[in-house]
Amino acid sequence: MIKKQLLILGGTTEAYALAEALALRTNLRVITSLAGRTAQPRIPAGEWRSGGFGGVAGLTSYLREQRIDAVIDATHPFAATMTWNAVESCRAAAVPLLRLERSAWIAAPEDRWELVTDWAAARAALIASEAQRVLLAVGRQELAPFTELHDIWLLIRVVTAPDSKLHFPSAQMLLARGPFDLANERELFTAHAIDTIVCKNSGGDATAAKLQVARERHLRVIMRQRPSRPVQQLATTVEESIDWLNRQLLLY
Repeated sequence: MIKKQLLILGGTTEAYALAEALALRTNLRVITSLAGRTAQPRIPAGEWRSGGFGGVAGLTSYLREQRIDAVIDATHPFAATMTWNAVESCRAAAVPLLRLERSAWIAAPEDRWELVTDWAAARAALIASEAQRVLLAVGRQELAPFTELHDIWLLIRVVTAPDSKLHFPSAQMLLARGPFDLANERELFTAHAIDTIVCKNSGGDATAAKLQVARERHLRVIMRQRPSRPVQQLATTVEESIDWLNRQLLLY
């Protein structure tokens, strides 16, 4: 039997679930690509690789060399560069592409969200709001804009420790990986007297509990909006992605 070749651009909860659902199929070879930014990444089901491709040219070459039959881009909603590269590479290599992206969070009427388009605006909003004790949940690689905040205490929650050269005058580092449940988030906010959240609109359930706590306590949320993306075929669930793959590669 000749196996079809699937490349999953991964790193998200959805990407792991997709690989898990497909890896045991006898008619499919599943390869997950991880960005390589985490020192000890969770290993997906099936085959996997780590690190960049070398831009559009490198990804296009990989698709051709590996004879990839389909690509599912399940990278993080803020991994915009990879998504643009995937569109261009799949077009050049004539490989069908699906974007699997979880739905964005939507503010309820009682929420106190301030939407920003970049971290410079988030920092300015943080200062203007006179926040005192902040849960900073923006990712290890995007902390630099929030250094040197002398009058604001930060609880910096990241999966792995950031660059030690970054200077935070008043902060505590919390190394933790989601999902985070509501009870524990309530305890965290109480223990640290959090009055403001700074985060991305990542969507999904794994880290949404902090927004529920903010809603309950009428706390301010400075929320970075998602970057612009190319127009492409989109799925919002693993099940939709599998249906697309079955139709695309006739995997019945």
